[in-house]
Amino acid sequence: MSGAEVRARSGSGASGVSECVLSCHCCYDVLVNPTTLTCGHSFCRHCLAQWWESSRRTECPECREPWHGFPKVNILLRDAVEKLHEADVRRRREEIQSNVRISRSLLAFQRFGDEQANHRSAAGRAGSFCSGVFLTLSCVTVMLLMYRWSSGGIRHDDLVSKPISRWTVDDVTLWLEQLGAWTNQYRGTFSREQVNGRLLNLLGDDELLGAPFLMENPAHRRAILQELHRVQTLGVKPPRDLWEYKVANEGKSLFLVYALKDSPRLSLLLLYLFDYDASFLPLIHTCCPTHSEQSESTEWVGPSQWQWAWFVVKWLMLPYQLLAEFACDWLSVHYWTSRLVIVNAVLLSLREVHAMWSGWRRGELRMLPHRVFAHVWKMGIHSVLFLFLWPLLPQCVWNGLFYWGLYCSPAFNTHTLLQQLLRRTHTHQA
Repeated sequence: MSGAEVRARSGSGASGVSECVLSCHCCYDVLVNPTTLTCGHSFCRHCLAQWWESSRRTECPECREPWHGFPKVNILLRDAVEKLHEADVRRRREEIQSNVRISRSLLAFQRFGDEQANHRSAAGRAGSFCSGVFLTLSCVTVMLLMYRWSSGGIRHDDLVSKPISRWTVDDVTLWLEQLGAWTNQYRGTFSREQVNGRLLNLLGDDELLGAPFLMENPAHRRAILQELHRVQTLGVKPPRDLWEYKVANEGKSLFLVYALKDSPRLSLLLLYLFDYDASFLPLIHTCCPTHSEQSESTEWVGPSQWQWAWFVVKWLMLPYQLLAEFACDWLSVHYWTSRLVIVNAVLLSLREVHAMWSGWRRGELRMLPHRVFAHVWKMGIHSVLFLFLWPLLPQCVWNGLFYWGLYCSPAFNTHTLLQQLLRRTHTHQA
């Protein structure tokens, strides 16, 4: 039986606190300079130093849980141990001071702590500098985009929200201009005849063929009548690009910018349930096209079984790939915006893979159903708040949030991914 156990049985001091309660679980003797780790276990500082020197692992000797930061002496526990076991602590201090090997271990451990502190300080200064530069550039980008939008640099066509019956002659001319360069030969006639929205509704194949339009090309007549039929069906001109879609669906466009980034699977499910014809069908036909589909088709039909199967696989495994494929289809219309969306989709996929890998390494995959339920609940609360706040805040606020989420997300996700990788690298090195 060791001396510590004998002293533990006999008790120490009038307080009745047994020495085994205040003993180190490495040397099983009274604690000297007790150092408490993040897991809650306490050890003699020289015992912890010897453990670190022999294993080179920053984890608890008892439960093997990694500690964070550099462990420090628990002053309150040290004072209590010295008061209750003063003689034993004095004896152990003399033994430690006379042991050269222990002194070297303590010195090496302290140097390791100083290096960690200097490294964190330098990384913190670099991170603060990078964060400041990132925030400044993001703010400047959003302000420039808002300035361009307010000054007309980014043109938002109001035909997507204006009923055809209220179109003016200039609106009809603008509508023709957007159909293509081939309408140049007819715009003057439409303008000279003062064709507005009400007159445009009355035009048919015979009217376009006869005077004063004299549109002899049947393909031109068919193209104009097809677009006119779409406008008559919807009541307004259908959106042709992202900016027109934003004007026609301001609330939905802002919601999709953030929802597809934070919760793509749930957002695509909501599109299927509540916006099937307008949003979901174009998405699935663009990302999972069939060989017989024509890219110029304006009428979307129900997806085939092959399209559903391929879409579900992508939806489960790589949902951000669907967004990248949809943006890739618009490269000719939105050159830089589509590329930013594709880069952002790649970064978000890497973040999701890194999160899954980290969860698997830490054995947290069993908590996945609970986290999914918590995430769905959180998204539901945010959606309800969005519906209540949307009509209350001014338009400039929503425009700023839209452009911030669209253009600054790649920079933010790059910064976050680099921080995660650097933190993982530092953990392995430690």
